[in-house]
Amino acid sequence: MQTKVKICGITNLADAQTAVAAGADALGFNFYEKSPRHISVEQAAEISRQLPPFILRVGVSVNAPPELVMRAIASAGLTMLQFHGDEPPEFCLQWTRRLVAVNSATRASQPPVGLMSMKAFRIRDEHSLAQIPNYATDAYLLDAYSADEFGGTGKKFNWDLAVAAQKFGKPIFLAGGLTPENVADAVKKVRPFAVDVSSGVEISGVPGKKDHAKVKAFIQAARTA
Repeated sequence: MQTKVKICGITNLADAQTAVAAGADALGFNFYEKSPRHISVEQAAEISRQLPPFILRVGVSVNAPPELVMRAIASAGLTMLQFHGDEPPEFCLQWTRRLVAVNSATRASQPPVGLMSMKAFRIRDEHSLAQIPNYATDAYLLDAYSADEFGGTGKKFNWDLAVAAQKFGKPIFLAGGLTPENVADAVKKVRPFAVDVSSGVEISGVPGKKDHAKVKAFIQAARTA
């Protein structure tokens, strides 16, 4: 199976359209207000409305209030929720049930379908893997550990740990320090379901603004690995 590509930290329509045209499978919208790649729900909704329907729209949040998550789902057409903080397992799994209840209250004829969840883990050493099986989310995202930040650091971690995480039987999104120069090696070694990049395809020194040449080179390298 060909490795999927997620371009995260999308903040504007031009970057989103470039990523889609280059072959990205998923785009990530970061709703964490302390992130330099933060985007409002309204901005994400405006971008989402102008994207093809088959693109996976991922809402990234960090210890967010439930009201924000629900608003993002409803407004931005999200198809996956990515929890990048210290959220407990139950928090990550509650959203389909909530939406079924909302649909019942509004007498919608069909429950929502296609909403998936993904928990992110900051990997420091083999002990970091111990918490993963506690989460029954649809996928796991593995990122580099940072004591100060929840992601987007541009740091790489030991890919042997990502290989070991395959034993948990869920799709692995590999993140952390990926660039157009090393993503092919990552794909060959880890064989992840998807690779996830944000800072590695940005204009140098400008968080949230993508370098379109880097985006295209990253996707091409991942596809041909």
